[in-house]
Amino acid sequence: MAETDEIDPAFHAHDHDSCAATSLDHARELVAEKGLRLTPVRQRVLEILLEDHRAIGAYDVLSRLAEDGFASQPPVAYRALDFLVEHGLAHRVRRLNAFAACMHAGQDHDPAFFICENCQAVAEAPQDRVKSAVADLADGLGFAVTHANVEIVGLCPKCR
Repeated sequence: MAETDEIDPAFHAHDHDSCAATSLDHARELVAEKGLRLTPVRQRVLEILLEDHRAIGAYDVLSRLAEDGFASQPPVAYRALDFLVEHGLAHRVRRLNAFAACMHAGQDHDPAFFICENCQAVAEAPQDRVKSAVADLADGLGFAVTHANVEIVGLCPKCR
């Protein structure tokens, strides 16, 4: 699995099938280590999120689940997404009101998201430098940061 100082390959050519398979295998290991279950619905939701480096809305996930024969009530998708986010296997991308698979699952990190405003591709990058700068600024203000959500919008290499 990638180190936290690596940017995920979303904006670059790579073997995406291998990328997704490795992420899914890693997620299974993490869930098992925590004594949790990756139920069929949770696994399918993670597979859907891993299909492409894009954030996907809950209703799109629900639609895909229904196509695959799973229950089509919104709580089904939301419960699975909540589980994945809670256990660090997915992130909520607030700007898009959507979810993306975590590319650094199992690592303690606060990601920064680079979001293409044209094609909606999302790359996850560790925000260590951003976090450090924010901490320095906050310290100067006497402010204690408990959470930072960094979402940077622009154009990916394909759309530029």
